[in-house]
This record gives sequence, C-alpha cells and structure tokens, in this order.
Amino acid sequence: MEHIHNKFNPYAIARESVYARKGMVATTQPLAAEAGLEILKKGGNAIDAAIATAACLTVVEPTSNGIGGDAFALVWTKGKLHGLNGSGRSPESISIEAVKEKGYDAIPKFGWIPVTVPGVPKAWVELSERFGKLSLKETLQPAVRYAREGFPVSPTLARFWKRAYQMYKKEEGYDFNAWFELFAPNGRAPKVGEIWESADHAATLEKIAETNAASFYEGELAEKIAQASKEAGGFLTKTDLEKYKSEWVEPVKVNYRGYDIWEIPPNGQGIIALEALNILKGYKFTVKESVDTYHKQMEAIKLAFEDGKQHITEEAKMRYTTKQLLSDQYAAERRALISDEAILPEAGTPSGSGTVYLAAADEEGNMVSFIQSNYMGFGSGIVIPGTGITMQNRGFGFSMDKTHINVLEGGKKTFHTIIPGFVTKDNEAVGPFSIMGGFMQPQGHMQIIMNTIDFGLHPQAALDAPRWQWIKEKKIEVENRFSYTIAQELRQKGHDIQIQLEPNSFGRGQIIWRDPETGVLAGGTESRADGHIAVW
Repeated sequence: MEHIHNKFNPYAIARESVYARKGMVATTQPLAAEAGLEILKKGGNAIDAAIATAACLTVVEPTSNGIGGDAFALVWTKGKLHGLNGSGRSPESISIEAVKEKGYDAIPKFGWIPVTVPGVPKAWVELSERFGKLSLKETLQPAVRYAREGFPVSPTLARFWKRAYQMYKKEEGYDFNAWFELFAPNGRAPKVGEIWESADHAATLEKIAETNAASFYEGELAEKIAQASKEAGGFLTKTDLEKYKSEWVEPVKVNYRGYDIWEIPPNGQGIIALEALNILKGYKFTVKESVDTYHKQMEAIKLAFEDGKQHITEEAKMRYTTKQLLSDQYAAERRALISDEAILPEAGTPSGSGTVYLAAADEEGNMVSFIQSNYMGFGSGIVIPGTGITMQNRGFGFSMDKTHINVLEGGKKTFHTIIPGFVTKDNEAVGPFSIMGGFMQPQGHMQIIMNTIDFGLHPQAALDAPRWQWIKEKKIEVENRFSYTIAQELRQKGHDIQIQLEPNSFGRGQIIWRDPETGVLAGGTESRADGHIAVW
C-alpha cells in the first residue's frame, strides 16, 4: 500500500463552503482543526479552540511554525474586536557592529543571529487568561497527546519537510545536528503516512501549560534556551526572555464598500492590504476575470507595498503614522499614479516567509483570527536540545543599513509579515480571514476581500480562485490556473507575467463568515494544502 501514500490527487474537484451553527475551526492540518473542535465540545469557547489548534499546529505542522515563534490574534467577543501582538524583540545586546564583528555584512537566515524572543507561549497565556473558559492545561492536552503518541504525516507537510531536510543538508557553516536528530531521526524526512513523534515536545508543552509559560520565560526552559544561545555565541539571554511581554493593541481598519476591514497595526504589514483596498475603493469593479480588474489590483498592491517596505517598523519608530498612510487623501494621491501601463513603484510621502493560520468560531458569537510562525519554514534551524523547541529567524527582516527605517537595533521589533484579518459590518462581526505566506499575505488579504465583497464569491470559492503575487518592480507571478488570455493582455500593459508551478508560493488561507441573523457559520479552507474545517 506504500505507493498510495506518495501521490497527490491528480483530479481537480470543486469544493463547496462548509456550514455549521455550534462551532467551526479551519486550518491547514485536519488533526489540529479537530483538536480545536474537541475543545469546543468539552465546553471551551472559540478562544480556547484557537489556542488548542495553535498548540497542535506546532506539533503536526512543524514545517511552518513552532513554540519558538511569534503570534498575532484578532478576537471578537461581546461586540468588540481586540488585537494581540505576540511578536518578540531582538536581543538587547545585538547591534550592527556586534553582527559585523562576527564576520557578517548582512543578517544571515540561519543560526542564532536572526533569533528574536519568541512570543507564541505568552500569546497562548494572554488569550487564555483574558478570554478563555478552560485552563491552558486542558487546551494544550490534544497537542501534548499528538506529540507523545505521534501522528501520521500528511502529503503537503511531507513535501515541505523533505525540502527543509535537503536545504539544511546543503547549508554549510551552521550546526543543524539537533534539528536532524529531532526531525530526521531515520536519516531523512518522514514520508507521507509515516508516524512522527516527539516526547520532548510533549514535555515542553506540559511545562508551558502547568506554569502558564513561566517555565519558558523565567524557569527551566528559559535556562535551556539561554544556555544553548551562550554556548553557540548567540545574543539571546535569559534576561531578554524574562523581560518579554505580549501587547494588547487597538486594531486598525479601512471601510471598503460598507465593510470594515481590520488588521493588527505595525510592526505588522497588515496596513499594506488596507492601503491597497483604500486605493481600489475609488474604482468600480463589476467583472473579476478582466484585464482591467487585475491591472488595477496589481498597481495598487505595488504602490502599497513600496510604502510598507519604506515606512513600516515598530510603530513608535515610524516616520509616518498609520493614520497618515491610511487616509483617504493619501489613497487618492497614490490612485492618481495608476494609468493603463504597468509602473515601477516608489514609496510615497504622506502628509503630516513559513506560517500557519487558523480561524475559529463558536455559537456564542466569539470569533478568532490567529496566526503564528517561525518565519522561514522551520525558522533559524536551531532546536533547543531536549525540548522540541524550534527557534524563529524573524530577525532576518532587520536591515543593516543605518538609514533604513527597519534598521537593526537591540530590543526592537522588526517589520513583521504575519497578519490576521477580520471583517465587520455595521458593528457586527462578519468573521476572521487570512492568507499566510510571507509577502503574499497582504496581497492575499486584498484578493480575498475583493473576491468576497466585489465579486460575491462564497468562502471556498474566494480561496480557490486563481491567485497572483507581485514580486518586485514589474514582475508578477501567477498560478498555472490563471487565465492565459488575461496574462497575455497584462503583458501588453507592461507587466512581466511569469507562471509559477508551486501552488504554496501563493499562500494558504482560511475564512469563516457568520450570518448575524441566524448565527450560521460558513467556512472555506485551503485547497493548496492539507486544509480542513472541523464543524459542530
């Protein structure tokens, strides 16, 4: 039977949205979604389910996230939307000079230099203590079980696991021994359907649950992380871990055709999606599959992205405020730059990439948009021995250019790619949505919102629609399902259109919309991955 486990379905079959009333959890891994549903059935709410699913994803999708990563959340409860920024700061002792002394002119992708303080465990605690009904010990139990007993590896997971294994094998100058011991115990990446387990990961999750993450930031686990950093010449210290705090923030929004579209404020890149939508709301779109629609979308995202790259960093250090970047006046200025031809975008001056995403909802009306990541796949390639903890490489996003807004400094939050999204209308929740995947994320947010609001697509169709991604200058990558005729017409407008065969380069998304009158939930999940919706 081995031959049946190593192939992807060769047949494209249309999938419809899923409907339910009592609860819904959507994410890229079936086991994780079902873990969230298990918690709902035990009496937990959508927040508890989101925590359970997130913890489970660190086990059953380690190629995209881990305990040593960051997290962000948008939580709708009792008629109000709350934002949680669970991203970590750079070590206080790091600096451009200190990195150069180690022989680097640019921040490396791997090793200890790009490691920032992990925010994931504290984010789980904050969400649980403020909004949860069950204890953290209860919500983390499914993840502990899968880590200790093992789980069969799914197809997309196996593909990315193998890719990471091959990449680390080729990299020189880094110590990946702990990674190979944990994630390639048989001298290779696990195959589809093969059982993988990690008793160390289970024990770490139990310590986090029992101490409300105090072990991770102050106790035994913190000691192990700090010791591993010290032995390898890293900058992260126990003091950095002890000082860490999550931040509750006010979400930011733009109104798009009567709907409020919400994002976490900087240091996240969510305002790129909002600026693009602000530009596009000045046009009227009636047909999705038209060259004019795609052209204007592409031009708007290019302009918004150049602003994001130039202006976004930790909010307190930004030269222009979020309010300035999202003003209607500035959107009109940027819109005026769009013509019939593709432009080379530049940042304006307004006046005065591995991640997991999940959406959860319950019958009480609570809804959660949650995202967590180690940044690039497994992250830095560092595994803390005996813990199952993989450390993120989020610091790779800093610049070594002292004039850049996102310049490397000690104790600073970097430009962050992971962004949860949420929609409301007339102060009522419509629901959570997002697409994960590096710089594809704000582009995916914009495409999902327009697919839904402008073109009336149901959640699954909004996700399944062919995607495109701006790469740089005039280069646009499109999926192989993208209209060839429209692609050719876009080339005539000056766009450098290239067909990309890897579907996961276009992100992986989830959507849950709620009917305000009936409470019925409608969900869509990612067909480009092992997407699954667990419903009740």
